[in-house]
Amino acid sequence: MKKINFPENLKSLRKGKNLTQKQLAEMIAVDQRTISAWENGICEPSFDLLSKLCEIFDETFDDILT
Repeated sequence: MKKINFPENLKSLRKGKNLTQKQLAEMIAVDQRTISAWENGICEPSFDLLSKLCEIFDETFDDILT
């Protein structure tokens, strides 16, 4: 079973696109603190928000989660 590395993956993808947490938050209509919480492993996005992240970063669910 693959380990979920979503927090690290999200941070890496975001930095790879030169986006701040605030910019990414605005793109998917959430608060910057939400992005921070995801990147720190405090919580995870809903399916709908995860889908938006996959579109922004051109990644599959599998790739972004593991």
